[in-house]
Amino acid sequence: VQLQASGGGLVQAGGSLRLSCAASGNTFSINAIGWYRQAPGKQRELVAAISSGGSTNYADSVKGRFTISRDNGKNTVFLQMSSLKPEDTAVYYCAAGTQAWSLKQTTTVAHWGQGTLVTVSS
Repeated sequence: VQLQASGGGLVQAGGSLRLSCAASGNTFSINAIGWYRQAPGKQRELVAAISSGGSTNYADSVKGRFTISRDNGKNTVFLQMSSLKPEDTAVYYCAAGTQAWSLKQTTTVAHWGQGTLVTVSS
């Protein structure tokens, strides 16, 4: 499975960005797909995940501001980020796993995409 992420960039605080992640290859094996992020000097953390059944999971810090969605037909997952804050600045990584719970920790993530940088200026 290959994951191709796109959509990062520079935005002012309060603004919006949409990240996309296109999966290719053996995509039928994917159940959960979503996004992690890693800020400088910090551990990688789960931002949002969605299962094949549509169940979603969000970090408390992004609830109400970020929305994850999935286009199963196109094997693509989106992260709509609104009301962005400077503390959202990080490299965002697309991640996928074979179980609905696979993205709950980094050790059970089966596939990682390349990171895309999101910078929120104050």
